[in-house]
Amino acid sequence: MTGGLGFIGSNLSRRLVEYGAEVTLVDSLIPEYGGNLFNIEPIREHVRVNFSDVRDEHSMKYLVQNKDYLFNLAGQTSHLDSMNDPYTDLEINTRAQLSILESCRRNNPDIKIVFASTRQIYGKPRYLPVDENHPLSPVDVNGINKMAGEWYHLVYNNVYRIRATVLRLTNTYGPRMRIKDARQTFLGIWIRRVIEGEPFLVYGDGLQKRDFNYVDDVTDALLAAAESEKANGEIYNLGADDPVSLKETAEMMIDILGKGFYQIIPFPPERKIIDIGDYYGSYEKISRHLGWKPETGLREGLRKTIEYYQEFIHHYVEP
Repeated sequence: MTGGLGFIGSNLSRRLVEYGAEVTLVDSLIPEYGGNLFNIEPIREHVRVNFSDVRDEHSMKYLVQNKDYLFNLAGQTSHLDSMNDPYTDLEINTRAQLSILESCRRNNPDIKIVFASTRQIYGKPRYLPVDENHPLSPVDVNGINKMAGEWYHLVYNNVYRIRATVLRLTNTYGPRMRIKDARQTFLGIWIRRVIEGEPFLVYGDGLQKRDFNYVDDVTDALLAAAESEKANGEIYNLGADDPVSLKETAEMMIDILGKGFYQIIPFPPERKIIDIGDYYGSYEKISRHLGWKPETGLREGLRKTIEYYQEFIHHYVEP
């Protein structure tokens, strides 16, 4: 599992350990990218950790050998960072993905890969809900590179028969996500601020709609894609039944915690130019093919997430 010490990877690892899998976690622990050893504290004696960067071709050639599945979750996720440092984003989200696939082709062509992509590649929606047939029109460097990364996986599936499935994730949240800043998700910094009693910022008018998936539901989707041969060569959107506005989400968080406040402010110019307005996706295809649907409502998921960070925030934010 690349990105194994990160948010989604660590939650997936816990589930795999429960199932008795032999799990190898690959993570560079680059400070900006969300890896955290505390994420695997309950299972640290039951997994193997390799501190390596997905850009290291020699490591990847060794690590993919004799594995049945590869959950390819590593990536640079910050949209602003991708604009400020596009070459690093290119190296991680595009070139490293090609290197991983080449390592599989030459050293383990029977492996099954599940690749975590993003709804960001759609850009500003032309219609809602967004399905897999929606035109791709990314608004930032991150979206372009993630789009290239996912298409490399599909090409290797179609040409070299290296089984691969692409999941286009939406706003994933839950325990073990990065909360020290907004590099991974805006919900992270919101949760930090509301727990600390500090105001958090809502950009624009706060009426932009989003869909959210609790991390356990995303884990279910990753496992369903790995298990199904029908999923090979397919792209699936994730999504939710209850898209809500950012303002409603903020008020729900405050209501759950019983404290906190937010400020609605105009978009900073660097954020405004890459804002996509309303977005929520259709998960009809993955539901039809794999039987997946989200089970955790936003209020329940936020409550679980806030309770986790109330107990463990000192492991995620410096004093």
